[in-house]
Amino acid sequence: VTLKVAFMPNLGSASSLFAGIEQGYFEKMGITIETQQFQGGPAEITAMQSGEIDIAQIGHGAHALCIKGQAKVFAFDQLSMADSVVTDKSKVPNAAALKGKKVGVASGTSSEIILNLLLRDAGLSDSDIEKVEMDVSGMTTALISGQIDAAATWSPNTVTIEEKLGDNYLVLANNTDYEDEVAFPSSFVCLPEYAEKNAEILERFAAAIDMAQAYRAEHIDDIAKLLAKKLDLPEETLLQSTGEGDWEGSAKTIGDMDTIKGYYEAQQKVFIDNGKIDAAVPVDDYVLFDAMEKGAELYKENK
Repeated sequence: VTLKVAFMPNLGSASSLFAGIEQGYFEKMGITIETQQFQGGPAEITAMQSGEIDIAQIGHGAHALCIKGQAKVFAFDQLSMADSVVTDKSKVPNAAALKGKKVGVASGTSSEIILNLLLRDAGLSDSDIEKVEMDVSGMTTALISGQIDAAATWSPNTVTIEEKLGDNYLVLANNTDYEDEVAFPSSFVCLPEYAEKNAEILERFAAAIDMAQAYRAEHIDDIAKLLAKKLDLPEETLLQSTGEGDWEGSAKTIGDMDTIKGYYEAQQKVFIDNGKIDAAVPVDDYVLFDAMEKGAELYKENK
């Protein structure tokens, strides 16, 4: 089978997908991959709905759309550590100083969640800042040029911003600041109707991703160099981004459905607390744990 798969140009989104392609894991499972690049998970889900792609790798924020029934999660990828709210500290020395400032945001992304948590802890709300909706690829230039005062973005953009701002670079918050209360899983997803008709294909895809995750845990620097070539990105920037995901944790949780289910339950709590969804939904309604479990079995048989 040939699958059109969406990804975002960073290690967290592209690492297992491209490792699986390069190492021949998808081929081993009878799958040919055609990749398509996007800048955010919500746009990927829209592309699936229009028939442009079959499968998408999404970050934390876009899982709200899965909870609302727009897509099904069928493979856990990793816990993200890539998201940050960053600024020029000469303009915004601390979180409280965000009041009245322009903050670049890509709605529906995991970085927006970090921003919301940061505002909460600083005693601020959305109405206290001026949210500037923009594509994440434009935030770097906008922040450096002073068009915005802070950016809710992610790696490798944060690496570039740090290089440009130097000593004035300040991280106001990131994933690790909230790891004791929330989880930020990223996943591979498809449309509900696709899942109904193609369960066996999803299981094979999940198995290939498991193989790629095991490889990634031991070769993240090699994957960073691979992606630099494949995506025409600065190698040094990607090498500096290798801490943006819990690669070893992903490999250790292959087949551990209790742990993985806990990630998605903790994730949903974030959306409830922030008003992204109105009420709790059983995670089994939108997470295909059977596909993950059968994929793990295929992984063990074929690794």
